[in-house]
Amino acid sequence: MSRDAVGMPLMHKVSVRTTFGLDSDLEVPAFIERDEHVPEIDDVYRFNHDVTLAILAGFARNRRVMVQGMHGTGKSTHIEQIAARLNWPCVRVNLDGHISRLDLVGKDAIVVRDGLQITEFQEGIVPWALQRPVALIFDEYDAGRPDVMFVIQRILEREGSFTLLDQNRVIQPNVNFRLFATSNTIGLGNLHGLYHGTQMLNHAQMDRWNIVATLNYLSPADELGIVLARVPELDTEPGRRLVQAMVSLANLTRKGFEAGDLSTLMSPRTVITWAENCQIFTDVELAFRLSFLNKCEEVERATVAEYYQRCFDEEILESGPQTLR
Repeated sequence: MSRDAVGMPLMHKVSVRTTFGLDSDLEVPAFIERDEHVPEIDDVYRFNHDVTLAILAGFARNRRVMVQGMHGTGKSTHIEQIAARLNWPCVRVNLDGHISRLDLVGKDAIVVRDGLQITEFQEGIVPWALQRPVALIFDEYDAGRPDVMFVIQRILEREGSFTLLDQNRVIQPNVNFRLFATSNTIGLGNLHGLYHGTQMLNHAQMDRWNIVATLNYLSPADELGIVLARVPELDTEPGRRLVQAMVSLANLTRKGFEAGDLSTLMSPRTVITWAENCQIFTDVELAFRLSFLNKCEEVERATVAEYYQRCFDEEILESGPQTLR
């Protein structure tokens, strides 16, 4: 990455209208060159207007941004695709139950120097990222362990320094360090019974997030466009009718979930998987079973089969396979 006379990476301004296709006159900073940590650009990705502006505020003004929403809505991908177009290095950390404080902060490790074994401190992901022009994304933020969350709380202040107690060292954040998070809940725990393992978050910590954006499921037209972009083989007249029926079925499962009739719903990711599996098996019903139906509770499959019948005019439990034509 090219740098100026004082060692800072070279940057310029890019137009939000030109780069992201949004009706806005905003300009945001971007790096001139890419490095190995910059995500690959997905040319067919579609940006949500409000969420994109929220994330861009994080990049442009060093705001701490959390993106909340149901699974499969593309929360992490949204941040990555913005970073990709800004040439901004980006690193994701999934805060599952195995991530510990030592993983984030660092720990002593035995290394070999000049043929001798010595103990050396190895930085964790937080001090490593803090010292670099990197966008750090904490995925599944509401699933983090309490000891891990208090480590993160130290860097939520925009100009907050980070103290490595083991090293008696204070790290000042790089001017181009950015912090983002994604979560399925808004820190209130597993209210709907869908996201087991999520935690209630400390209110003082939630208060430190400057911007909280919500990314909902797409409109049927946008979801249709994304599925066709991912599976271009279906971009024919019969293929579009098929995908429209698939999206309609997905929306029925989402409404059924909201009403309490289902404990599982079809995310846009599942619809794309179903469409891809249709190409593999050339059998819509079999692909549906393997992509979604087999994930459902036994007692709920009759309800899902009813949704399938409404959208495809086929009795999934009684009729033979429906093949692609």
